[in-house]
Amino acid sequence: MAVSDQLSRLSAHAKQAEDHAAAARGKAKAQLEADVKKASDSAQAQAVELRKKADASKGKVSAWWDDTQRTWNNHIADARKDIDKRRAEHDLKRAQRSADVAEDDASFAIDFAYAAIDEAEYAVLDAVLARMQAEELATGASARA
Repeated sequence: MAVSDQLSRLSAHAKQAEDHAAAARGKAKAQLEADVKKASDSAQAQAVELRKKADASKGKVSAWWDDTQRTWNNHIADARKDIDKRRAEHDLKRAQRSADVAEDDASFAIDFAYAAIDEAEYAVLDAVLARMQAEELATGASARA
């Protein structure tokens, strides 16, 4: 799949996440709990797939992306432990603080994703430029031969 196609797929996925979030407020608690579990399972599966791709791409992608992947996995594991801990709290003030923290975490995750999309756009454009430059060099080399 071309990197520009992957960017289109990312855009569609972001729109789907937006639609799910918008619909969340109108759902019953049980349905929302089921949606949260489904989203969690999906995110974990995506993390596993990303790790597999990173492992398979050793030497093909920069070490920076591998480090970023490992850091992201650690962050997700820590965040999930914190979410599970907050969910177990029943005190009203704690529950309200947990809700505030969860909202702040969601806001930061969105900001992080926004920055990741900007980085993805840069990477796609840079990849297209690198391919163009390689093709120009190949054309020049074959013209000289």
